[in-house]
Amino acid sequence: MEDPSTNSWKRVMQSSKLKTGQKKMKTVGRNPIMLLRTEDTIHATGALCKHMGWPLSWGGKVDEDCITCPLHQSRYELDTGEVLEWSPFPKLPAYGKLVGSMRKKRPLQVHEVREIEGWIEVRLSS
Repeated sequence: MEDPSTNSWKRVMQSSKLKTGQKKMKTVGRNPIMLLRTEDTIHATGALCKHMGWPLSWGGKVDEDCITCPLHQSRYELDTGEVLEWSPFPKLPAYGKLVGSMRKKRPLQVHEVREIEGWIEVRLSS
């Protein structure tokens, strides 16, 4: 039977502690998540790149509503978690593609997020 508390909103951090452009890695229950504030919204995703498990908040580059892992350049769409590129780096030699083939291409998990009463809250996706 599913634990009903897993689908409830969890208070993660004070809103004032996440400035525009910042990424923070937090843990909700046993789930590492990344919070990212853009000019328009806050995103809550899985914290680790699905390719090699690197924390995306540590050097992940945000551009055009996507985040790119700094290791092998796997790129994810922030709203959906869709994989746009899977380990394309380095191109020569074709090491990136070789390393990419060692792991199954998987989307980044995306969670619901809201700001309420000065707090950022997250509801984990199942």
